[in-house]
Amino acid sequence: MPHTPGPWYTPRPRQQPVPGNPYAQQGHAPPGPPRRRRRGPVAAAVAVLLLATAGGVYALTDGDGKGPAAPVAGSTPKPSGASASSRAPAAPPPVTERIPTSEEINAGRKPGDATAWIVEDPTDLPRSNILANDLWIVGDTVVQAVHKKVTARRLSDGARVWSLKLPTTVCETPVNATPDGKVVVVHHNKAKSRCNQLQEIDLRTGNSGWHKELVETGSMDGTIIVHSAISGGTLAVVQNMRAAAYRISDGTKLYDIPMQNPGGCYPDDVAGGSRLLVSYGCAVGSDSPYSRLRGIDPPTGRALWNYRTQPGWKAGKVLSVEPVVLTTLHAERREADWRVVALGPGGKLRSTIDARPKGFKYCGDSGDAGQGIQNCPGAVVGNGLVALGGTDRAGAYDLGTGKLVWGVKSDAGRTLNPLRPETGKAVLVYEGATPSRPGRILRIGPGGAGKEKEVLRHPASAAKPEYEMLAGNLAYTNGRIVITPSMVNGDDAQSSAQMISFAPGPD
Repeated sequence: MPHTPGPWYTPRPRQQPVPGNPYAQQGHAPPGPPRRRRRGPVAAAVAVLLLATAGGVYALTDGDGKGPAAPVAGSTPKPSGASASSRAPAAPPPVTERIPTSEEINAGRKPGDATAWIVEDPTDLPRSNILANDLWIVGDTVVQAVHKKVTARRLSDGARVWSLKLPTTVCETPVNATPDGKVVVVHHNKAKSRCNQLQEIDLRTGNSGWHKELVETGSMDGTIIVHSAISGGTLAVVQNMRAAAYRISDGTKLYDIPMQNPGGCYPDDVAGGSRLLVSYGCAVGSDSPYSRLRGIDPPTGRALWNYRTQPGWKAGKVLSVEPVVLTTLHAERREADWRVVALGPGGKLRSTIDARPKGFKYCGDSGDAGQGIQNCPGAVVGNGLVALGGTDRAGAYDLGTGKLVWGVKSDAGRTLNPLRPETGKAVLVYEGATPSRPGRILRIGPGGAGKEKEVLRHPASAAKPEYEMLAGNLAYTNGRIVITPSMVNGDDAQSSAQMISFAPGPD
């Protein structure tokens, strides 16, 4: 599919050419659209952004900054506004814009565009922000829990396959399901004061299984906020400063996850998938707090290895459980001072990566909304790489050496979200939509800028609803991308789609 340079680069207003350094007078660029939904410092060369092609793709490289001047932007349009006169008529009430149907979006396709389906759930929701939880791909369906309902939709056309209503709002979901499609969600109690109701669900059929209430004996195991993870047939749950594991087949408690350095380190989160990891907060409240990360055997709870951050640094997000890759944060400066840490066998430090000099922000510039240790948009791991994205750039670092393999920058303020690693050192990247330009999927590799390949181009007729989702939740499977917002709202005046999907078209 031919490369389309237009959506990749739009000059920023008031940008002036500077000989030898095209970015010297960029200053603080206007931020991209809002999203939603620790080792010591490492010496790193200052990143210089070099203009790579006339199409506007920039390479993130180390160098002396010599290169062609940046393009000169046109004049900045002046904002329009109502007259300040007191005699001006009152503004009419806002009109809710209708969400286009799948048929209308596909009618606007051009040759080579992806086909699409879009979902507007008619469920009556409270007029408040409600979390749209993790996406699960199970067989030929995509499943998500929103508010009091868990719904499965067919990947091919978005049709509802099944829907399960729960008595109260879902407050926690694990990132992974079991290999045979089982999951345990956590929803509120009837008073909505505790997140303590475990409900097992078969994601293939929509049938609900066992139900269990978490035991709460005091502040140490409170359930105002809980975190959960699934590894194999084991569910791990952290409630405040204590944690336990349960057998998913019947809800039986398997073991308590022990504290480390009793009285000094408390479990605070869990990560699942092919491995089960437990994060511990240590020396909490002291001048030098730190974290421990422990790998445990899911069926037995036996400790396999331990990793400890430096004093004053805390574990942030787990980007991958195999290999183990996590972020670390300075205890005081937090997201302004972060690293990517790769661990080897036995939890031994493999490499530490400081991506800040290249302009990368924490979790793709989305920050930490607190959903859990595995929820970090804008980062994927595979084939010996960690790929990072963000508001206007994407790049891949070698986990063995910690060095940048390739990096590109878009001057259009569009989010670049790594989806999955490809053969070699390439990565599939989702380039988010703008209000007037649709998103697309690119394959970017060591060639970097100018060598990217467009894999999927979304139809322009879907640009507005796609943009309004702000890439809150993304899932990619068999050439198809599924996108949802990170939050939904029941205010009828803020009507928006809840899910949209794109896949290669018939032409």
